[in-house]
Amino acid sequence: MDKVPMTAQGHSALEEELKRRQQIERPRIIQAIAEARSHGDLSENAEYHAAKEAQSLNEGRIAELEDKLSRAEVIDVSKLSGTTVKFGATVTLVDEDTEEQKTYQIVGEAEADVKAGRVSITSPTARALIGKTVGDSVEVSTPGGGKSYEILGVAFQ
Repeated sequence: MDKVPMTAQGHSALEEELKRRQQIERPRIIQAIAEARSHGDLSENAEYHAAKEAQSLNEGRIAELEDKLSRAEVIDVSKLSGTTVKFGATVTLVDEDTEEQKTYQIVGEAEADVKAGRVSITSPTARALIGKTVGDSVEVSTPGGGKSYEILGVAFQ
């Protein structure tokens, strides 16, 4: 079983989702199934089938979360330091074409959210940045074509 790198923040978010799904969603869905059963004929009962499908999706996500959490290798980013980009680093970049600044934190796959500025360690952007330092130029191959960035800062927060 491969260990999956994850920040402490990402690990606690997954634990919260697991807790919510087990303690809130599961009983709610069981109640919905019981209520739908009381309506009679199950073969033509859309509420029953919808509740069973919701139960299936919820249980699948619970299993997925339990798997991710069991394989998680939690890395405390606040204890990291240095000027080299590595897992957990918050990197400030400037697009060499548009002069637009961007800030990304390199995180595990399970917690990646580009809109929130968190990119997966396996993404093309993160792979291009790993091992680089402030002042380096980086060429990133993206689906929309190549992009050139200059690293302005590396921080661990």
